[in-house]
Amino acid sequence: MKPILNIENLTKIYGNVPSQTKALNGITFQVMPGEFLGIMGSSGSGKSTLLNCIATVIQPTGGSIQVEGVNLQALKGRTLADYRGKKVGYLFQNFELLDNLTGRENILLPTSLHGVSEAESSQRLKQLADYLEITDVLNKFPSKMSGGQRQRICIARALALKPEFIVCDEPVSALDVSIQAQIINLLKDIQEKYNLTYLFISHDLSVVEHISDTVGVMYLGNLVEYGATEDIFRNPLHPYTKALFSAIPVPDPTVKMNRIVLEGSIPSPANPPKGCKFHTRCAQCMEQCKTEVPEQREIEPGHFVVCHLYDQK
Repeated sequence: MKPILNIENLTKIYGNVPSQTKALNGITFQVMPGEFLGIMGSSGSGKSTLLNCIATVIQPTGGSIQVEGVNLQALKGRTLADYRGKKVGYLFQNFELLDNLTGRENILLPTSLHGVSEAESSQRLKQLADYLEITDVLNKFPSKMSGGQRQRICIARALALKPEFIVCDEPVSALDVSIQAQIINLLKDIQEKYNLTYLFISHDLSVVEHISDTVGVMYLGNLVEYGATEDIFRNPLHPYTKALFSAIPVPDPTVKMNRIVLEGSIPSPANPPKGCKFHTRCAQCMEQCKTEVPEQREIEPGHFVVCHLYDQK
């Protein structure tokens, strides 16, 4: 099976010399059809920039993004519009509905822009409305809907053109906890029903663990660890991943937490440290970490880490 998404050495730089910010620094990974990839990392790690490059909202500075063997940077005009509408769907944190349109009109907006017939659009609308249980809010405006209803309308709109994969940027963080669980389970059900591929950003590690097949951990524009969700959560390798996981609350009061507290603040992307970008906050920092950029190492099949601690393993 060939990957649906292949990203190689992806770089994104904002600004000009000397005031440059490297938001992405040589990101490389693959996503297989039907896979659910969760991206974790603190604010400013480059997660949203990565997804916006994949969604062609912004253009990368270097590297390549290929979808089913097609280089996205080569797409222009109609082919680019078709990719944005028919190949990929979008789910964002703040719902992004047009307030002056009803739920029905918001859902059908992509089909009208891409020339889908009225009959087929109506059929798709009915199928999605029944499946997502939003028939009773189709004639309401977003201001008259609950947060969960608005996000279901967004999901229906994202699916209206039958895309192959969905880009999700914190799609449940603005919702109440009880509604979050409903939407997360719904996204998983939709994946199985329509055989979709997801790229999903979340700050909630428990959400990522529950919903993802594969996890990527980012820090300061770098992908520092990547692998199957079970492997990453069972055996985190990178010191930053370990620190993230140590902050996950355990519901058993008898379990003693071994919290890893990171020293200092995240460095500025405009002036990152030399060598390993994490070395200024790492308790296991060695001399080579301060000057040499670590390479990607495969520790287990499909489980990669970028850290000098594993250079000899």
